Amino acid sequence: MIYEFRVKGHLDDHWSAWLGDLTITRHHDGISTLTGPVADQAQLHGVLARLRDIGAILLSLNVVEDPAPREVTPAGRAVRGYAAPSSGPCSKRW
Repeated sequence: MIYEFRVKGHLDDHWSAWLGDLTITRHHDGISTLTGPVADQAQLHGVLARLRDIGAILLSLNVVEDPAPREVTPAGRAVRGYAAPSSGPCSKRW
């Protein structure tokens, strides 16, 4: 998934590699946006921990792009990565 982290202050470009090669964009309002792919929850927590370690104040965290297809469950709810069973012991409805 592609994530966007918004932090207070301007981060220098040298932090990009240490934060997982995220692209850093500095805005006129004193906010930095870090954007890039994050492979999984472990990497996401790693980036958040590193932002904490450098004293960055996290303002927001957004998913910019979610490449995973969404399946529809038997109840009609969209769930990422869920394929409804067609038969077998788990297909029984309660």
